[in-house]
Amino acid sequence: MAEAHQAVGFQFTVRPDGVDLKLSQEVIKNIYLSGVTAWKKRAIQFKNGVLAGVYPASPSSWLIVVIVMMSSLYTRIDPSLGMIDTIKENLPYRDCMSVQTRAVMSSIMFATGLWIFLIYLLRYTLKALLSYHGWIFESHGKMSTSTKLWLSLVKMFSGRRPLLYSFQASLPRLPVPRVDDTIRRYLESVRPLLDDEQYNQRMILANDFKDSKAAQLQRYLILKSWWATNYVSDWWEEYIYLRGRSPIMVNSNFYIMDLLYVTPTHRQAARAGNLVHAMLQYRRKLERGEHAPLRALGTVPMCSTQMERMFNTTRIPGIETDIVQHLTDRKHLVVYHKGRFFQVWLYTGGRHLLPSELETQFQRILNDTSEPQPGELKLASLTAGNRVPWAQTRIKYFSQGVNKVSLDAVESAAFFLTLDDEPQGYDPAKTRSLDSYAKSLLHGKCYDRWFDKSFTLISYPNGKMGINAEHSWADAPIVGHMWEYVLSTDCFHLGYTEEGHCKGDVNKGLPSPTRLQWQIPKECQEIIEKSFISAKQIADDVDFHGCLFTEFGKGLIKKCRTSPDAFIQLALQLAQFRDQGVFCLTYESSMTRMFRDGRTETVRSCTSEAVAFVRAMEDQGATKAQRLALFRKAADKHQNMYRLAMTGAGIDRHLFCLYFVSKYYGVDSPFLKKVLSEPWKLSTSQTPQQQLNLVDINKFPKYVGAGGGFGPVADDGYGVSYIIVGENLITFHISCKFSCPDTDSYRFGQHIWKAMHDIQELFKPENDNKVMEHGRHVHLENGKKHI
Repeated sequence: MAEAHQAVGFQFTVRPDGVDLKLSQEVIKNIYLSGVTAWKKRAIQFKNGVLAGVYPASPSSWLIVVIVMMSSLYTRIDPSLGMIDTIKENLPYRDCMSVQTRAVMSSIMFATGLWIFLIYLLRYTLKALLSYHGWIFESHGKMSTSTKLWLSLVKMFSGRRPLLYSFQASLPRLPVPRVDDTIRRYLESVRPLLDDEQYNQRMILANDFKDSKAAQLQRYLILKSWWATNYVSDWWEEYIYLRGRSPIMVNSNFYIMDLLYVTPTHRQAARAGNLVHAMLQYRRKLERGEHAPLRALGTVPMCSTQMERMFNTTRIPGIETDIVQHLTDRKHLVVYHKGRFFQVWLYTGGRHLLPSELETQFQRILNDTSEPQPGELKLASLTAGNRVPWAQTRIKYFSQGVNKVSLDAVESAAFFLTLDDEPQGYDPAKTRSLDSYAKSLLHGKCYDRWFDKSFTLISYPNGKMGINAEHSWADAPIVGHMWEYVLSTDCFHLGYTEEGHCKGDVNKGLPSPTRLQWQIPKECQEIIEKSFISAKQIADDVDFHGCLFTEFGKGLIKKCRTSPDAFIQLALQLAQFRDQGVFCLTYESSMTRMFRDGRTETVRSCTSEAVAFVRAMEDQGATKAQRLALFRKAADKHQNMYRLAMTGAGIDRHLFCLYFVSKYYGVDSPFLKKVLSEPWKLSTSQTPQQQLNLVDINKFPKYVGAGGGFGPVADDGYGVSYIIVGENLITFHISCKFSCPDTDSYRFGQHIWKAMHDIQELFKPENDNKVMEHGRHVHLENGKKHI
């Protein structure tokens, strides 16, 4: 009863002599503190907005320019070349001012204009410097004098202590490649997949397009690239993600796992409390723009636009297209547990709930024994099924009354939390435990994740956690950035008591979480059940295998003087050929975040050089030297393609935009239709690790994440996500479909394992000094021992 009284802000009684009003001092105090916090937040956001807006200059530099200009009033030197006098003579109301006042005002106005001009000069100079990408094509470990000079200039013009969005205005725009270059690279990419007759037909289509329609379509793209900040990203988000009418569960959403070997506490409510609190800390820094921007080489900035919609974001279903709804300053989250939805407030007295307070709230939900309301248990399966039925159902049954109030609470929440009732996680004592963990994160029971939220945080009874993320608003590295911050904060800053509880005093005076109320009629329940059945068919068809490759990692690969990514991609090509007996169109995701609003580009990994290398590996007559030479050639080719993709000279985004423009203007292009209809039977992606470097994994080798993965892209193909973790671990997340008789995720994992070993064998002469000493790997280099 005490909690109920605290939840009431005021009470009043109407009497014959007037109204008796009673106010709760505790609530009034909370309202006051909330207001103070809100104004502080606005002030900090305004200050950081100003700092980012004038970057790479600073507000204090304005004062310096003003002082310099004011000093000219007392000297015979006029740095303005007479402009101050001109301003003085044209000031409004100058007759009402003294001569000295007019002089001061003119100097301040000229200094302000000069300061703004210098800001834009610095900004466009930095943009011009960042448009240079020659550095990325230089050999690893070697840097030319011109690149060193360029790097020094970038550092000089980058200013000090940049905020998250400081570089946004200085990032160059994504360039539109020349049509001739894109078509040439495209034909080169499909050559190993086509016989001579097929290739000649494809070349005829390509040349016909280039000679007839390409120039007109290209002009529209160039015009858009001048007008928009990015000529690809808005179309990519809408037409690749939001206009898709098929289920987003498995087909679009992806997952990220918890720490691989460490579980800081086995108390579910405590672990969830720490992680939610760490996420609120991350969100606060994100809203204020206080995170440091990511920078390649520690200098070249990456675009931060995608991070803006990480929290308070939901994908809203539509009949023809979905929209991404992003709100600001959401103060609650919605928790799902055993078929019930609960609303939990994240603030009290103008501050975030402490980890111990969050633990208390989550434990109350876990202890709640109430039953789900009719239709509530599988309600979230609407977000897992086809988009059109979900959009129609939302309009018909959730646009008014209590259902609208509850749905608004879900869609406006900071994020969604699921308290699962079945333990998951990697357990070396259990066979394929990683497979079960991945499937739980990817689709769960098809009704216990809200797949439309920007991300669903998933908590398991054994203390393990994970994330299921919606893909339209951002790519995996963005969510990974947040996840690294949260896990390091959880383990190394917040911590737990000896009993495994969150640190801090327990506040039992908090209002309990409130149940969301639903009134779901029978007709709607039938639609929910149909959506669940549809989603379950998709989930049951996912064949998944998680593979921890611990034989060697990035450390040994680099000693072989090759790129770890190229090494793994060539191993995947060898594994694909051994598994299927044929080569296929291969997708590898590359980022384009060195450009404003950049997202991804495709690297077509199945090259002629890769095919030649794989055939040599399968040719018993080929020597080790021949195979090694072909490997190096294929690796160099892959690296060059990856660099081209990163620098805006990729193939697929350009062709996609040309196709979109052709459809908009009613231009029929058989070539573009053919390109856009080609299936990616092998879809791969590398998830970056250690973006923030908050944890020294050499000092704490057990505190490494297992990365994440995604569902298969093609019905008869594989999806492979791999994560290079530290120096001695590579994790593979392999998915395909049970319904395809030709694919098997476990078998493909075995092929990857053997391919990695077979390629490493090619370098054995360079590593013959490898010996075993006291059960530990010891490498001998130039007669010196390195453990």
